[in-house]
Amino acid sequence: MSDLSTLYQEVILDHAKRPRNFHIIENADRQANGYNPLCGDKVTIFLKLVDDRIADISFEGTGCAISTASASILTETLKGKTRAEAAALFEDFHKMVTGQELKPSTAPALGKLEVFCGVSEFPVRVKCASLAWHTLRSALEGKAAVASTE
Repeated sequence: MSDLSTLYQEVILDHAKRPRNFHIIENADRQANGYNPLCGDKVTIFLKLVDDRIADISFEGTGCAISTASASILTETLKGKTRAEAAALFEDFHKMVTGQELKPSTAPALGKLEVFCGVSEFPVRVKCASLAWHTLRSALEGKAAVASTE
């Protein structure tokens, strides 16, 4: 295993064991629930929006290491971003985890999210990594239905 792969695994395990922003935001403007029926991951995303910007974001839920780490890093990455920036990151993240080609300028924008680049080699794990992202999209759109990876 390469040193980079080992580092990525360490980052994922750290966020899985000690997730950041793992709490309920009282009086959240938006929230959405997500469920991955394939492995049972469940997540709730909480948002506080100010002038179309994500002023605060958090999550709660249960799931595998990849699902939990993805939600944790998502909250760190998106805090302070606009809805448009969040949508663009969703698209780039989804392309990365599904093995689609990214523009060369995308890598710096993904930042810590790059730790999930190896997920594309394990198609079953793509749903784990993307659950929080689909749930975020539902929260931003104000959808009441449970977001699913199906």
